Amino acid sequence: MQTTSQQNYSLTELNLEKNLGSRGTENDQRAIPIIDLSRFNERKPEITEQLWHAAVEVGFFQIKNHSIALTDINKAFQYSEQFFSLPMAEKEQYPLKDGLNAGWEFQAQVRPSTGTADRKESYQITRPHMSGLWPESHENSTTIDGFQDFLLTFEQQCWQLGMNILSCFADKLGFPSDFFHKAHTWQAEDYQSTLRLLHYLPMEGKATPGIWRAGAHTDFDCLTMVFQKSGQGGLQVCPGKDSKNKLEWTNVVPMDGIITCNIGDMLMRWSDDQLKSTLHRVRMPWPDENQGSRYSMAFFCQANRNEVIQGPRKKYKAITAADYLQQRIQANF
Repeated sequence: MQTTSQQNYSLTELNLEKNLGSRGTENDQRAIPIIDLSRFNERKPEITEQLWHAAVEVGFFQIKNHSIALTDINKAFQYSEQFFSLPMAEKEQYPLKDGLNAGWEFQAQVRPSTGTADRKESYQITRPHMSGLWPESHENSTTIDGFQDFLLTFEQQCWQLGMNILSCFADKLGFPSDFFHKAHTWQAEDYQSTLRLLHYLPMEGKATPGIWRAGAHTDFDCLTMVFQKSGQGGLQVCPGKDSKNKLEWTNVVPMDGIITCNIGDMLMRWSDDQLKSTLHRVRMPWPDENQGSRYSMAFFCQANRNEVIQGPRKKYKAITAADYLQQRIQANF
C-alpha cells in the first residue's frame, strides 16, 4: 500500500511532462559527452568519474568501445526489421501484456506531454513474460528463424553492459559495487528489465503540428541504452528536469556502434536526485531529411519488482520497483 507522500511524489513526476509538447528552441552547441569504455576493469576509476560527471551535469552521454560487437547490433536490427515487416494480422497475435511490458504495441503510447499517440510500433522483450509472444509460437504466423535465441543473447549482452555502467554509479553513491547487479538479477522471476525494438512509422504527407514520433518524456527506469542507425536521426535531448522552464533541445546524431545512454527517473530517485533524469523525444523528420522508417532499439535497466528503492540519504520514502514502474506504465500506455 502506498503512502500519501508516495502518491504525491508520483503525481508530481507524471504531471511534469504535461507542459512539454511545444517545439521549443534548439541548441546544437551543447556537447553530449562520449565516454570510452575500453579496458573497463583496468580504467574503472577514470571511467566512473567521467560517467558521474556526465550523469550529474547532462543526464545523457554516449559510449564507445563497449562490450557489444557492431555485428551483433546490426543482426539485432535485421531481426527487428523482419518482425515489423510482418503483416499487421500476424503481429496482432503477440499483443502487449497488460502491465508487463512484454509484447507488441502499435501507436498505443500517449505521452502526457502531447496527448497524442506516438507515431511508432514496438516489441518489448521482458524475459519472465514472453510465453506465447515469440514469432514462432502460433500456427498461422510466419516463423523468424533464430529470432528468440539471438535476441535473448543480445538482451543478455545489454544487461551485462548496463550492470557495468551501474556499478560505477553504485561506487559513487556509497553502495557496494554489485548493488545494482543484485537489484537487476536476470534469473529471478521478478526480473523486469526490457529490450525494446522500435519502428517509427514513415511519413505520410506533411508533418502535422503537435504530432511526434515520440513525445517529450523522461524514462522511468534506472538506465536506458539506445542503439541508433546512421542516417536515421530525430532523437533530441534537453538536459535534466532542472531545465523544464527553459526547453533547449539538442539533436543526437546517430552513429553506428555508438550507444546513447540516459539516466531514468528510478535512478534519479535512488540517488536522492544527484543524478539527472533527462527529457528527450523523437521529432518528425524535416522536409530535407529521410522520410522513411526509423528503427532503434532500447534496453531499459529496471530493478526487479520486489527491490526496494531508497537512496543513501533517504530523501524519499521507500517504494518497491513494482509499484514505481506500474505507476509509470499506466501513465504512458
